[in-house]
Amino acid sequence: MTLVQRWTQLLRTRTVAFFSTICAIAVIAVSCAGGGTQASVGIAPEMVADYIHTVMQADRTAYTKHVVSRVAKLEGKDNEKGVLAIEATEGWQQTDGIPLPAQMFRLGADIASESGSAFTYNLISPWYINDSHEPKSEFEKAAMDATIETGESYKDYQEVGGQQYFSALYPDKAVAEACVTCHNTHPIHLERYPDKEFVMGEVMGGIMINIPLDAA
Repeated sequence: MTLVQRWTQLLRTRTVAFFSTICAIAVIAVSCAGGGTQASVGIAPEMVADYIHTVMQADRTAYTKHVVSRVAKLEGKDNEKGVLAIEATEGWQQTDGIPLPAQMFRLGADIASESGSAFTYNLISPWYINDSHEPKSEFEKAAMDATIETGESYKDYQEVGGQQYFSALYPDKAVAEACVTCHNTHPIHLERYPDKEFVMGEVMGGIMINIPLDAA
């Protein structure tokens, strides 16, 4: 079994276990229907979203700082601080490399979806490289604008297709030099956003979490 296969297997195991635990938490939010107010029972959706984000962000930051930042090559470029004889690259599936942090995050989202998770999550950014990360709805665009302006999370209720959700967008900040270097030198970034150069600590996008309020 290759290193990438071992990491993918570990990610799948951790993700399924995590979402099985989260799905066991009953969430019935305070909601308005026909002018009436329904009392809340269980854990507030805002708190559940915070729990989910804390674990996601911790895992992603650990992967970025302690794995990707230590590889010998980052997208074909030598990493002076690299000690692992491997490359972190967008084309990791066609090589012996490992996924970039955003790709590892997306792998987790795919596994969560496969496991039948009641909620969804994804990365969005106005400076997207992968088209699937483009803010699409008016809610996502408004949330992204507010998060970039304030550097804080944006939380609110929204209705999609007759289903009410509690949605939270958390700022996705550059936590390692690998984040900044990879984006600033990516061909698509250079073509689409030639005047945009990220710096450490800057909000590069957001992590969107959508919790259906009748999931319980």
